[in-house]
Amino acid sequence: MIKPSILRRWASKIRTEDRAAYVEYVRSTGGHDYSSTPGNLGFQMLLRDVPDGTTEIETLSWWTSIEAIVAFAGEEYKKARYYPDDDRFLLTKPEFVTHFEVMVDARHDR
Repeated sequence: MIKPSILRRWASKIRTEDRAAYVEYVRSTGGHDYSSTPGNLGFQMLLRDVPDGTTEIETLSWWTSIEAIVAFAGEEYKKARYYPDDDRFLLTKPEFVTHFEVMVDARHDR
């Protein structure tokens, strides 16, 4: 049995033509900040192109505790954390993220 962790999920949309540039941008901003925050267990960025010329994005990050998320996102950790150039890419900027308690993680069973 694993110790429960916390999954932080955020979603938005970009123009599909900005896909490659946005991936690099996230690696150097949020990706860097995730990785350098104590208590981060990793992250993923998921992309799905849709026929209207947009790409749906989801970022998933795993954390040891809410306290670790607060170290990354601040006291208002339920709100999304944005960076100065996000407006260049994002078509939507949701105010909030969602958090889930991870009770089963098959990646650890291998």
